[in-house]
Amino acid sequence: MKKPTAHEALIYLMVVTSASDRDMTDVELARIGDVVKSWPIFQDFNSDRLVKVAQDCQQLLHGDGGLQKVIELARDSVPLHLHDTAYAAAFEVAAVDLEMRMEELRVLQLLRQELAVDPLTVAAIERANKARQRSLT
Repeated sequence: MKKPTAHEALIYLMVVTSASDRDMTDVELARIGDVVKSWPIFQDFNSDRLVKVAQDCQQLLHGDGGLQKVIELARDSVPLHLHDTAYAAAFEVAAVDLEMRMEELRVLQLLRQELAVDPLTVAAIERANKARQRSLT
């Protein structure tokens, strides 16, 4: 298996977060697409490749080492200065349906550890996401 690009690795982390509860919802899949199309980090990524990259991630998940292997590959492929961005992308997908299951929380915990995102940064990412999700009603 070749090392994924940083873009692919970021997508892998969003996919594993969504797939953690064995139910990749349409809302979560749409959010992954939105992130890829709108976040500046993906400006050089061909969004037509998104489905293929997600499928590659799914194959890795079903192989030896599964989740841990995907997380390690992603960690090693995303530059250190973008580890907080990687966590933010994964959290974006987990929070989109306003309901985090235990499996998603566990994957986010693993990501925080593997990506070595400090607690204050984690809190800021999570708080900012919650603020964006609010509505007037």
